Amino acid sequence: MIPWEFLAKAKVPDSSDELLLYRRSAEFSIRVAGSELMNSRMHGSEDALAELAWARIAGRDKPRILIGGLGMGYTVAAALRQLPAAGQLVVAELVPAVVDWNREFLAPLAGAPLEDQRVTVCVADVAQVLRDGQQAYDAILLDVDNGPEGLTRKVNNWLYSCEGVVVTCRALRSGGVVAYWSAAPSQAFTRRLNQARFAVEEVDVRARGERGGGRHTIWLVSRRSERTP
Repeated sequence: MIPWEFLAKAKVPDSSDELLLYRRSAEFSIRVAGSELMNSRMHGSEDALAELAWARIAGRDKPRILIGGLGMGYTVAAALRQLPAAGQLVVAELVPAVVDWNREFLAPLAGAPLEDQRVTVCVADVAQVLRDGQQAYDAILLDVDNGPEGLTRKVNNWLYSCEGVVVTCRALRSGGVVAYWSAAPSQAFTRRLNQARFAVEEVDVRARGERGGGRHTIWLVSRRSERTP
């Protein structure tokens, strides 16, 4: 078997952990604390994150989309496939090295989506971007850490708190949608969303898309009315 080749590492802000980038032939892996965060062979659920959200805002001429968490670029690429020429896509990525890796090592995987003129990369915590962007986005796609049951950065828990969900939904334009990706279901998060009186749809997706693989969870969240929660 071809061995894994270590390529690079980067510190995770507000954590003692490091992200580690590996390559094996044409396959890439990003790991932290001995666990694999993402693998280039399994991105069906990352594609679905963009596809499911887009289905709920299709038809808008100039949509503005925020993606929290760049990963290996697959969600960005999936969103760009649907985005009209006048659309805008903002990517908030906390770790600068992940942006560099996407431009140096990972670009061919998803077709170099960061080179698209519709894309703006913001090296920042998506939580702060959301606080600064009230009624700014038609869709917000959050693929941060491992979801509500986080792995690498405890401050990410705010995104899945009652306050975080409300702030995130306030960053939506009328009729917009928030899509949350998670490595696993979370009854506590589903309950939190329902108690906050949002319209919630929980979707089970496969890691490899039509090829199967492990099961991941996506929540699609919108306001039940146009009144600010």
